[in-house]
Amino acid sequence: MIGFTTLFFGKYTMRITSIFQLLLLVCLNSTAQNHEKRNFKVMCYNVENYFDCVDDSLTNDSEYLPMGMRGWNNTKYQKKQNNIGKVITYIGGWDAPALVGLCEIESEKGLYDLTHYSGLKNLRYKYLHHESPDARGIDVALLYQPRMFKPIHNEAINIIFPHAPASKTRDILFASGVIPTGDTLHIFVCHFPSRLGGELESEDRRMYVASVVRLKVDSIFAINQNSNIIIMGDFNDYPNNKSMAEVLKAEPITDVISTKSLYNLMYKLHASGKGSNKHQGEWGALDQMIVSGSLLKTNHSIFTIQSDVHFFDADFLLENDKTFLGKQPFRTYVGMKYQEGFSDHLPIYTDFWY
Repeated sequence: MIGFTTLFFGKYTMRITSIFQLLLLVCLNSTAQNHEKRNFKVMCYNVENYFDCVDDSLTNDSEYLPMGMRGWNNTKYQKKQNNIGKVITYIGGWDAPALVGLCEIESEKGLYDLTHYSGLKNLRYKYLHHESPDARGIDVALLYQPRMFKPIHNEAINIIFPHAPASKTRDILFASGVIPTGDTLHIFVCHFPSRLGGELESEDRRMYVASVVRLKVDSIFAINQNSNIIIMGDFNDYPNNKSMAEVLKAEPITDVISTKSLYNLMYKLHASGKGSNKHQGEWGALDQMIVSGSLLKTNHSIFTIQSDVHFFDADFLLENDKTFLGKQPFRTYVGMKYQEGFSDHLPIYTDFWY
């Protein structure tokens, strides 16, 4: 009888031990998988003319005022605001993007209202923004999740064209912050000069702005050639244009990655006919995300790969293209006709992992 009890408990103990070992293995494996799959999503979106309804006497914003030619009013402003919030929450899914670069934001009021009264209100975004000298008053901005990005520095890099100092354009927003890995991440949010007047006629302006960004990048690499850098925005040029490929020196991703080089994540997608903007029936990547080589090293504390880069082309952001067929971005206005849409650009985003 004693022998049977000892044997029974011996088997029971063996079974408990085996189950415990199995559970421990599952937990460790789950922890490893969770560690591998922690997401740091970065997106960028040219929201196209997100104006508030307040007259700024220092800028030419009359087009988007209640008495202006478009009849912009609080109802349309709130609709635009909610549309932007919808896009950001859709891209984030269960996890809000850690960083959101925005182009064509008029004011801090617009950012406050966006983060407090749209679908973003429960996500607790904070933002970085500087008023720029742009004639219409449109700026760039950076939304960030405070638990994912803790700013330690931010500045507006003013653009003064050597041969046309009176000409104004958007500042470059530059920020540095600490991310969950403990690393410092450097962010540029850009909106290069438009192609108004012709691509070639305006190219020198974009090339000059690219040179200013490159100079800042080189100063960062001079301190640490393994720096983590993300440059994003609407560049009004494609990845293979001179401003991007020759001046900024943003290369396509290759098998050999140098930590002190820049790589254009949208290069391959643009070459395949995909893009964020449609011009005369052709899609192209005016909106791009560029990273330093360290962020492409899969053994680095935070990294991404080519397949993690996306143009967000949800159905609600598109409408039928009656002129060139297929689809095109669903805009707020078509000419002077208000249609409650989103933007003439699609958002871009990249999943980084840590």
